[in-house]
Amino acid sequence: MADARVVHTVDRRLGSRQLAQLLTGTVGERPGYRALASGVRTLLLDGRVPLHTRLPAERELASALGVSRATVTAAYDVLREGGYALSRRGAGTWTELPQGQRPSSVAAFPAGDGVLDLAVAAPGAPEAELGAALAAAGAMLAEHAPTPGYHPYGIPELRTAVAERFTRRGLPTLPDQILITTGAQHALSLTLALLGRPGDRVLVENPSYPNALDAIRGAGLRAVPVPVTEDGWDPGLVESSLRQAAPRLAYLVPDFQNPTGALMPREQRVRVLETVRATGTWLLIDETIADIALDTPPPAPFASLAPHGAGEQVVTVGSLSKTHWGGLRIGWVRAGSRLITELATKRVPSDMSTPVIEQLVALHLLRGMDDVLRERLPRLRAQRDALAASLARHVPEWRWQVPPGGLSLWVDLGRPIASSLARAVLAQGVRIEGGSRFGADPGTHEHRLRIPYTLSADLSEQAVRRLATALSGDLRPGTGDDVPRRPWVA
Repeated sequence: MADARVVHTVDRRLGSRQLAQLLTGTVGERPGYRALASGVRTLLLDGRVPLHTRLPAERELASALGVSRATVTAAYDVLREGGYALSRRGAGTWTELPQGQRPSSVAAFPAGDGVLDLAVAAPGAPEAELGAALAAAGAMLAEHAPTPGYHPYGIPELRTAVAERFTRRGLPTLPDQILITTGAQHALSLTLALLGRPGDRVLVENPSYPNALDAIRGAGLRAVPVPVTEDGWDPGLVESSLRQAAPRLAYLVPDFQNPTGALMPREQRVRVLETVRATGTWLLIDETIADIALDTPPPAPFASLAPHGAGEQVVTVGSLSKTHWGGLRIGWVRAGSRLITELATKRVPSDMSTPVIEQLVALHLLRGMDDVLRERLPRLRAQRDALAASLARHVPEWRWQVPPGGLSLWVDLGRPIASSLARAVLAQGVRIEGGSRFGADPGTHEHRLRIPYTLSADLSEQAVRRLATALSGDLRPGTGDDVPRRPWVA
């Protein structure tokens, strides 16, 4: 049955062999029509098949799967009846979501007293080090007090310290290649505003960091999603998306990706760099979590692998929010010196500069960063393992992979109840985000939760018990339309 509502601005197509490969891993060989429909629905909700993607013709998919065309026809009928596909005569069949299935965030900040907050994947401040940094900053402030205090590029001492850290990690960097920003989100938004224009395409991972996706939408840019799972990226799909969609930018989190925790292998990084050199795409690399390496050596900067001539296309953003404290709004951009000048000029009308006192605090913390990580990483590793053990005890039917780094687990609930569960457990005193908040396509990843391990083992145990209690109640999936949307999630 045709449906006149099918309107698409980006022509996404899914080949029959590609879909057959995805389905074989989901429903097995030679599925019946209901299993086939269920498999496509699962792939859509998991983000492995993007929303508004044209499905293969019935005859082609039947041949690729080794089933009758009638089986595929019946499966497409089931998908249309359930609201997971739409068709238009002469245009084919497209993936869709049922009317109203657009889950939103569970609550607005603040979380409230006594609420265990699992919506934010960020640690508290290292109190002793922060106190020492504040004292050191106070002593250094006398040198800066006689000046006007405006530093659109950042204070020279901090730019030098950030540049030196990049150099030690394997990417030779000069201070004039660094811009100090008011957090990584500011760095990201500033870069998008400079390099993108409304209507430009941006390749993004699906799922991805929600605030980055919001910034991309807010800049009027069009997201081109490519799936990423705990097992990582499909390099062929990333390459084909870069070549076919010709995006202006590509936003990637290759180091302990948020929320999956995946770490992109070196050979895939090289392949991406070679592709963007050919396509002219700007790479916007988010290194905010790169230092949270729990079971592997910390990765070298992505841009350090760039072939000659491609390094200027890589813009790297980072901050102290995940290694130290989100309340210290210090971030940075690493790029070519000309682009840094353009970014500094771009920021002045809305943000003259980052506060000097906070930059001085950050300078002291950055100099002692290795000491902080030596204390923090073993504690985060223990908290990760404790959270996994609690989940295994109380919700053994859930599935996840233990990531080699990062700050959270990406948990598969087995059914699309994440938004309903998030609302139900809020009444138990736990705030958490459903997986749809991380989807590049609204409504996907409804069978996932991102569960941070930034709480102590005791608090994580309490939170998991409350999740299990909410799960055992009368849990009915809802639309989430009546829940106010929270402005951000860390």
